[in-house]
Amino acid sequence: MSDTKVPTAGFRAGYVAIVGCPNVGKSTLMNRLIGAKISITSKKAQTTRHRIHGILTTDACQYVFVDTPGIQMRHRNALNRAMNRAVSGALADIDVILFVIEANRWRNEDRAVLTRLPADIPVVLVISKIDRMTDKNALLPFMAMLAEQHAFSEIVPTSAERGDNLDTLLQVAARYLPEAAPIFDSDDQTDRSERFLAAELLREKLFRNLGEELPYGIAVEIERFEIEEGVRRIHAAIIVERDAHKAMVIGKGGERMKRVASDARKDMERLFGGKVWLETWVKVKGGWADDERALKSLGYE
Repeated sequence: MSDTKVPTAGFRAGYVAIVGCPNVGKSTLMNRLIGAKISITSKKAQTTRHRIHGILTTDACQYVFVDTPGIQMRHRNALNRAMNRAVSGALADIDVILFVIEANRWRNEDRAVLTRLPADIPVVLVISKIDRMTDKNALLPFMAMLAEQHAFSEIVPTSAERGDNLDTLLQVAARYLPEAAPIFDSDDQTDRSERFLAAELLREKLFRNLGEELPYGIAVEIERFEIEEGVRRIHAAIIVERDAHKAMVIGKGGERMKRVASDARKDMERLFGGKVWLETWVKVKGGWADDERALKSLGYE
């Protein structure tokens, strides 16, 4: 960690929560804002399961973005409840909320999430994925309709994929942060450990490679994480609930497991800036997603 610069008068620092329904682009938005892949992404629901801090420091401001799981409206098991606790905990000491919805989509689920947000914290509505709109003329009427739904502090249309309006979003968020010294060192990008990030990157590759076959009762546990002569040696267990899921993860002749591990290792090397030796295997733990003790051992709050 490098020395933190002493901020000039008027420097702002604070916490910015990113909330919304599953799969609206929250993690992609945070990664693009801070310029690093801290939060994993996929097209599958429940990709983000933990509260994750992403940190961006500029000459005038330090943003501590809090990426949260999509709010689970149906508490089907202990994992869903743990994810909702992560969201509630994230909102405890927040300065401003970025409430993310998809362009041209305003659903009952979005309305339900909005009712759960604290009334005393400014809410900036972020319309994501505007690059996917086929009729660009529909954006302004859509924004006008949304302004009638709630007294949002601001409404900002964005595209994280293309980087559209992200500078504007940062300027808007900064208005609601207090004047304060930096919370983290200026070169920090997350408060999460490499061990945690390694588990998340491996889980992302599982979500992406398993496609529609994905068993949602799947998790990753890093059993050993050692650094020897600059090489990170990582031993990771992939947790599934059934023997059939184990075969699914391994794939014919072990090919799927090899592909998942290879993709994860490459991302780890990019993020950590060094060589990674990764060993993976699959464990069957029936009912882990509804077992509070098992969830705590896997890092769920």
